[in-house]
Amino acid sequence: MSRWLASLDRRFRVSERGGTLLTEARAGTVTFLTASYIIFVQPAVMMQAGMDFGAVMTATCLAAALGCLLMGLGANYPIALAPGMGINFYFTYTVVMGQGIPWQVAMGAVFLSGIGLILLTVLRFREVIINSLPNDIKVGISVGIGLFITFIGFVQGGIVMAHPGTLVQLAPLNTLPALFTVVGVGLIGVLLQRKIKGAILIGMGVMTLAAMPFGLVKFHGVMSLPPDLTPTFLQLDIRGALDLGLLTIAAVFLFVDLFDTAGTLVGVGHQGGFLKDGRLPRVNRALWPDSVATTAGSLLGTTTVTCYIESAAGVAEGGRTGLASVVTALLFLLALFFAPLAKMIGGGYHLDHDTILYPITAPVLIIVGAMMAANVTRIDWQEWDEALPAFLIMIGMPLTYSIADGMALGFILYPIIKAACGKAKQVHWIMYVIAVMFLLRYLTV
Repeated sequence: MSRWLASLDRRFRVSERGGTLLTEARAGTVTFLTASYIIFVQPAVMMQAGMDFGAVMTATCLAAALGCLLMGLGANYPIALAPGMGINFYFTYTVVMGQGIPWQVAMGAVFLSGIGLILLTVLRFREVIINSLPNDIKVGISVGIGLFITFIGFVQGGIVMAHPGTLVQLAPLNTLPALFTVVGVGLIGVLLQRKIKGAILIGMGVMTLAAMPFGLVKFHGVMSLPPDLTPTFLQLDIRGALDLGLLTIAAVFLFVDLFDTAGTLVGVGHQGGFLKDGRLPRVNRALWPDSVATTAGSLLGTTTVTCYIESAAGVAEGGRTGLASVVTALLFLLALFFAPLAKMIGGGYHLDHDTILYPITAPVLIIVGAMMAANVTRIDWQEWDEALPAFLIMIGMPLTYSIADGMALGFILYPIIKAACGKAKQVHWIMYVIAVMFLLRYLTV
């Protein structure tokens, strides 16, 4: 056993990066628990497009596990992947329900977007994008993701709610989910201040046990057989998706994943200290998992797979190698057999018919968001042509509820303000290309 553990340590270079096998396992578990809501949210959304709930759940777990394994074994980063939130709503409500396109054809468009991502990765175009980003832009992405996941935590924890006049407002704080969210943030904060190892995982465990008597989490059992994959497996219609109109939809799937993944890699990489001289080592290896998992996921019956910002929770727990991602992958596979147990934490609490809250995982997102926001001091606030685009990215992500859309604001402004200040030659050519891509994306859709 000791020889096997030593081999595992060498394979992922755990000790070399100042970690331990236990820390990596704990980090992978935290990431899974924080992101496990997708196991149930994804099929709930896709079911409205006419897809089978159980089949989508199985497809989601398999696609997520594949992406996490490729990231862990291939790139050795503690970054998890799963079907992305946001793009699944676009698939269901805009493409299928809004335009009346059969889900099989829409899934064919997802497949084509995955092939496009693979080609862009082979051509190293995605690598060029990430490596060409200015330092302040990279910091802005990291802080923006922190603010974004904090906002998600506020929403999922029942602290803020929608309002027709002001868009959002403070939710009633006397509800059980809101109270548990606030207590959970305080508990994890105290554990972190006291330098207790496993603070986030311990906090989640304590809050889960405390929530059970109040009905915020419910014990659904321990094991069950995996749902049948047949209703969605290989049901996509690629020929139908090759229609010119659907190629535009495939381009949207590709575009969103392209910049969601880039933003998450930079943001989490910055948080974990993975960037070297402003660049992410092995970046091309880190860009393969989402493209392959998206393509495979469409064959299984789930939407675009992307890097998950919830990975920041595992990094905050001490994850520094791909072993954490491998652990997350194994847990996604185990979730197929332990779905009732996973649902206890990730399934959410139904506040009412239309509102599902996540008071156990929401505090983790808020805490990790605070950690990532600390990077804001690394921006040169004396240089407006650098600071303003970074600021727009930071504030844009939570306000647009999208990593890609938030990045667009800063990416479009950056070359414009630089050129207006007489510094056009200081801007990497790819930044001009990205700005034009974003402009075309928003002016033509």
